[in-house]
Amino acid sequence: MTTAVLEPPPRIATSDRTRNPVRWLVFAVVVVANMMDLMDATIVNVAGPSIRSALGGSTSTLQWLSAGYTLAFAVFLITGARLGDMFGRRRLFLIGSAGFTLMSAACAAAPTAGVLLACRALQGAFGALMIPQGIGMLKEVFDDDEMGTVFGTFGPLLALSGLAAPILAGVLVEADLWGMAWRLVFLVNVPIGLAAFVGALRVLPRTVSRPGMRLDVTGMVLIGAALTALIYPLIQGQPDGWPAWTFVMIGAGAVLLVVFILWERRRGSASLIEPTLLANRTYVSGILVLLAFFGAFAGLILCVSLFGQLGEGFTPVHAGLTLMATIIGMFVGMIGSSALVARLGRHLLHIGFGLTAVGIAVLALTVSGMHFASTTDLAPGLFLIGLGAGASVGQLFEFIVAGVSMDEVGSASGVLEAVQQLGSALGVAALGTIFFSSFGAHLPTHALAVTTWACLVPVALGFLLVFRLPMHAREAAH
Repeated sequence: MTTAVLEPPPRIATSDRTRNPVRWLVFAVVVVANMMDLMDATIVNVAGPSIRSALGGSTSTLQWLSAGYTLAFAVFLITGARLGDMFGRRRLFLIGSAGFTLMSAACAAAPTAGVLLACRALQGAFGALMIPQGIGMLKEVFDDDEMGTVFGTFGPLLALSGLAAPILAGVLVEADLWGMAWRLVFLVNVPIGLAAFVGALRVLPRTVSRPGMRLDVTGMVLIGAALTALIYPLIQGQPDGWPAWTFVMIGAGAVLLVVFILWERRRGSASLIEPTLLANRTYVSGILVLLAFFGAFAGLILCVSLFGQLGEGFTPVHAGLTLMATIIGMFVGMIGSSALVARLGRHLLHIGFGLTAVGIAVLALTVSGMHFASTTDLAPGLFLIGLGAGASVGQLFEFIVAGVSMDEVGSASGVLEAVQQLGSALGVAALGTIFFSSFGAHLPTHALAVTTWACLVPVALGFLLVFRLPMHAREAAH
C-alpha cells in the first residue's frame, strides 16, 4: 500500500459539505471508534468475575476494572479535545486509536491484576484522545440540516453494539479458546482498532490546527486531582472500613472541583473549557442531565451483572443474556424517539426518564423479598429501564450539540464525553459500594433491591434538570 493511497481527501468547503463524497465514511470511522469504547466497557462488566478469579483481588478490583478506565477517560478527555483543536482532530484521532489498540493487547497479556488495572487506565487515556475528535469531524463534513439524521443513526448503531457486547463477552470467556478465556475480551478490540486506524488514515479530513493555543496544564492537574479524590475513596472506602482519610479525601475533591471552575473562569480563552460554554444554559443543563443519568445507568448495569454471577451463579453467557433486555429496550427507545422528538421536544426526555424510573421501581419490587431471581424475573424492569434510556438520552445529545458553534465544538465534545465517563465512574463507585455493603450481610436479592432503589435519586434529579432545557433543539441552535 503506497503513501498516496493513504492520503486523506482535501478538506471540503463549508458550502460543499452536503456533496462531500466521503462524509458517510467519516461517519463510519467515528461510529467504529465509539462502538469499540462502548463494547470495551460492557464486556468488562461481564468478564469481571472471571478476571478476578484468575488474577485475584478484592471486591474493589471489580469496580476498578470499570472505574479505572472511565476515570482516566474523564480526566484526559477535556485535554484530548483541546489538543485536537491545537494540533488537528485527525492527528489526535490517529494517536488515540493506535494507543487504544496497543493497550487492549497489553490488557490481554497482563500477568497480574495490578498490571491489568494500569493498562486499563492507559487504555482510557488513549481513548480520551480519540473519542472527542469524532463530533467535531462530523460537524465539519455534514451540513447542519443533516445532523439530525446523523445522530438518529448514531444511537441505534451504538445500541446494537451494546446488544452484542455482553453476549460476546460471555461466549469468549466460556469458549476459552487457546486457554485464553477472559483475555479474549480485550483482544477483540485489536482488529476493530486496526480497522478504525486504517479507515481514519484514508478518509478523515485534515482539520485546521490552532498551534497558537496553549494547553492549560494547571487546569488539567486540578480536574485530575479533583476527580481522583472524589472517586478513589468511594471505591476503596467500603473494603477498608471507611477510615477518616476517605471522608477527608472526598471533601478535598469537592474543594478542588470548585477551585478548577474558578480557575477556568479566570483563564478565559486559554482555559481547557471554552468560556462561552460555561455561559450556555442549554449546554450546562444538558451535561448535568447526562451526569445524573449515566451515574445511575452505568452503576446499575454493573451491579446487575455482579448480582447474576456472584449472587445467583450465572455463567458469563447467562449474565450477558440477562443484560440483553436493557439493550433491546434502548434500541426500541432510540428508534421510536427519532420519530417523536420533533413533535414532543423536551417532553420526550421527561417521558424517557419517567419510563426509566418505572423500570427501576419494577426491578426493585420484583427482587424485594425473593430468595433468588432468574433472568425472566429481571427482564421486565431491565427492559423498561433501557426503553426510557433510549428514548431520552438518544435525543438529549441533539439538544446539547445544537447550541454549540464550530469554534466551541472541540471543547464541547470533550466535556460532553468526559461528563458521561465521570458519571459512569461515580455511578460504579457509589452504587457498587452500596451493593457490596449489603451483599455480604444479606441475600444477594436484598443487595440488588437496595442498590436499585438508590438509582431513583439521580434519575429524579435528571428529570427535574430537563425543565432547564429549551422545548425543542432548534431553539438551542438559535
